[in-house]
Amino acid sequence: MSGFYLDEYPDIAVNEDKIYGEHLQKVKKVLRSYELFDRNLGVILSGSKGIGKSLFAKLLSVNALKYDVPVIIVDKYISGIASYIETIDQSVMVLFDEFDKTFGDVKASEGEVDPQAALLGLFDGITSGKKLFVITCNDIRKLSDFVVNRPGRFHYHFRFEYPSDEEIRTYLSDKLDQSRYNEIERIIAFSRKVDLNYDCLRAIAFEINNGESFQSAVGDLNIINLATECYDITMHFKNGSPMYIKNRPIDFFLDEEIEICFEPDGYNEILIIKFWIRDSVYDEKSGCAIISADKLKVQYDEDYDEVLVDRVKKLIPDYLAVKKVKEKNLHYAV
Repeated sequence: MSGFYLDEYPDIAVNEDKIYGEHLQKVKKVLRSYELFDRNLGVILSGSKGIGKSLFAKLLSVNALKYDVPVIIVDKYISGIASYIETIDQSVMVLFDEFDKTFGDVKASEGEVDPQAALLGLFDGITSGKKLFVITCNDIRKLSDFVVNRPGRFHYHFRFEYPSDEEIRTYLSDKLDQSRYNEIERIIAFSRKVDLNYDCLRAIAFEINNGESFQSAVGDLNIINLATECYDITMHFKNGSPMYIKNRPIDFFLDEEIEICFEPDGYNEILIIKFWIRDSVYDEKSGCAIISADKLKVQYDEDYDEVLVDRVKKLIPDYLAVKKVKEKNLHYAV
């Protein structure tokens, strides 16, 4: 019943031999801006699990401590916590870990303010003491509208994406024994079917270095097929324009024939293509799984306009390209 108090954390340490991506540059950017600001500075770190948010938060914490900025970690919601943090009247970094769970999933008791709304005044910086507020978030949809797109409260929003082909290649080249480099391209091809975060890559590298093949390792690891991903499918012809299907759900690990239908006129499903995923070959340049024409079963629905059907029949299939749909980029490209 004594009210709020602080528990001392063990020293925060970063145990990575090498930091991948732009983490260090962005950490310097945050601390530089914090020094120049005459008010609170807010930073959102969002993205899927295991993709680098916690590492960034640790790096930022370690470097803040070097500037004699203490770090306070808030990992649970308790009514009145905003008022307690407001009483701290010195420069301090406040890290809200997994904010979407600790504050977004919490329902306010009857008569109480919503947990996220209760923090808005704190983030606005109307109290004494300049603070660096950092929140990590897996599901951005659980953040309040008064947090997202409000640079007055949260100046920065760093979005963490899944590693690219080249980033995966660099990481595995560092982590794998040279004798196991032959597995790298298989892993990259697999990553275009299923998103692999750095936690997954670390586990895969460990197993392969201990003598497992990639095929054997991925069958035992905690990397499982829970959801059907969506893909953009393009049918290429030797003598005509491509046909497209957008956001088609496909289970890339289903060992059975897949059937898709194209609408050459935008309305009628005239061209029917059947194929097996096991016949696909990953093309690194395009980032697509390619199925050659000789592996495709081509059929036509004769019930539509005869002239249109005949025109489609004259097209000579070249290959089918299947590309995983990436998560929407939240930041504007200008």
